[in-house]
Amino acid sequence: MTTVSRAPAAPSVPATATARRSGLDWRIGFAFLSVIWGLSFLLTKVGVQGYAPFQVTFGRLLFGTAVLAVALAFRREGLPRGGRTWLHLTVAAFLLNALPFSLFAYSQETIPSALAAICNATSPLWGMVLSLVALSEDRPTRRKVAGLGLGFLGVLTVLGAWQGFSGIEPTGTAFALLASLSYPIGWIYVRRTLAGSSHSNLSLTTAQLSVATVQLAVVTPLFTTIPTSFPVVPLLSIAALGALATGLAMLVQYGLVAEVGPTTAQMVTYFTPVIATIAGVTVLGERLSWSTPVGALIIIAGAALSQSRPRPPVAVAPVATAPTALADGGTDAAPGPDPAGESPVTTAPAPVPAPAACGAGDGSRAH
Repeated sequence: MTTVSRAPAAPSVPATATARRSGLDWRIGFAFLSVIWGLSFLLTKVGVQGYAPFQVTFGRLLFGTAVLAVALAFRREGLPRGGRTWLHLTVAAFLLNALPFSLFAYSQETIPSALAAICNATSPLWGMVLSLVALSEDRPTRRKVAGLGLGFLGVLTVLGAWQGFSGIEPTGTAFALLASLSYPIGWIYVRRTLAGSSHSNLSLTTAQLSVATVQLAVVTPLFTTIPTSFPVVPLLSIAALGALATGLAMLVQYGLVAEVGPTTAQMVTYFTPVIATIAGVTVLGERLSWSTPVGALIIIAGAALSQSRPRPPVAVAPVATAPTALADGGTDAAPGPDPAGESPVTTAPAPVPAPAACGAGDGSRAH
């Protein structure tokens, strides 16, 4: 008779300890994304000091794609198949990567990195406006309208509207705002065309970044010349921008969304401009007027309000009461719960493949 030896049972771990360890893990990922996406604007600013904006974007996409390609090979996954899928990915790559990354790089030739990050924080506001128009399931609510109004009031505060927008470089600021507008357009396109795809987020995003890299490889030689020198610090900034703030950040974001859900994960967006402002002032010596941080806080508050949702009503179980004797000897039974009156359970739609975007969510909205 064959004796099967059994390994001793592993000691049970209290649920509280498991939850505490899990909470520590996601907070580390959350902090990493907040810091690296906040620093991405500083890295872009340093990069354009040594290379042309298109070259910075191309390098960022190249290094980011390399990181995701290694992760894809490690997980033994393949790239998506089908001409229609690749056609949609080509459009998504332009709207979520090639265009906004290039616009942010060009904007930071003339505006501070902190202002670029604040403009990026308007992306959820643009997204809310577009979703109300393009997505029939999104209905305007008082919270959304109030959040939009508050957010755009913050934009006017940052730009110094009461001073006639004096002191603001118009071209660079316009580029940064157009970049932040490009993200929600791309998200809506992805939601309409790639939602529910059988391919994994990693597979789709690797393909998307690969296409964006090819797009920049075609465009960059047309508008730039080969550098005569290769400054080390800007080159290292570009490498970190691609490998850390784009490639590795996307992998961390996948784990964060899987662990705590997209609602908590997208809160990174509200910390990004804070980190970027601190980095711009302390590292680059950028000077800010009082209206810039005040306006940034108003924008963040408006974006948070526009995306918040009221808590669903708490269903109260009926209290069972003993039958009450009637004068005629009958009973007055307590009414039971109405089967059709249960509180509806709102289920979130299937997550859309996470775009390799800028802090708004390189991302999710994010950088």
